[in-house]
Amino acid sequence: MPYSKPLGRTKEAIEIIRAVLRREVIEYSGKSFALPLPQGEGTGLGKPLKLLTRPERSSVPIYLAALGPKSVEGAAEYADGWLPFLFIPEGAQQVWGDALVAGTAKRSDDLSPLEISAGGMVAIGEDVKGLLDFARPMAALYIGGMGARGKNFYNDLACQYGYDAEAKEIQDLYLDGKKKQAEAAVPLELLERANLVGPEGYVKERIAAFQEAGVTNLQVAPASDDPAALVRQLKEWVS
Repeated sequence: MPYSKPLGRTKEAIEIIRAVLRREVIEYSGKSFALPLPQGEGTGLGKPLKLLTRPERSSVPIYLAALGPKSVEGAAEYADGWLPFLFIPEGAQQVWGDALVAGTAKRSDDLSPLEISAGGMVAIGEDVKGLLDFARPMAALYIGGMGARGKNFYNDLACQYGYDAEAKEIQDLYLDGKKKQAEAAVPLELLERANLVGPEGYVKERIAAFQEAGVTNLQVAPASDDPAALVRQLKEWVS
């Protein structure tokens, strides 16, 4: 489909999915979707259908990955959860605060409070900061390589966090094929704020920072020889 009216299309898709899971007979006429297909499209033999199988429950949480203000506002209005990327607790209010407030004001009482799932790499120890280098390729890819100059939502986000010059350098290097140099240009401060890597006390402080920024579900990538044990340890700290 053409990349047009993505916000309305996302909202319609969620409405259709929820109706399907409730096993309703699906007749839908929106600006992006029409079910069944109208006369003249497809075979012309379409008719309203409902799900044959019976889901274990009639409602499955739908989380939206969103970055732009209107998309985040939409997530706060009608999604069950929000999946922000490169989430920095210290900058979240400045970047998304108004959008979350606007969307929450329109949120249906039928929905539970919005869940926010964010986090990053986790490593605990006195000498683990070097592990942040493993986060550089992904950060450089998104800030520098996603989209094009002038149309990269992740680059825009880095600028909103205050890394304007660094974001431009990363993008220029990445799009010029200098990926390793782009990775090296990712600010260490950005990586530190977007992840939870350091001594035990420091990691606990980062967990608290994510919680204070509104994160309800800590999403982690354990950098450990025993990931399960590390997750159990984190669970004790956040429960």
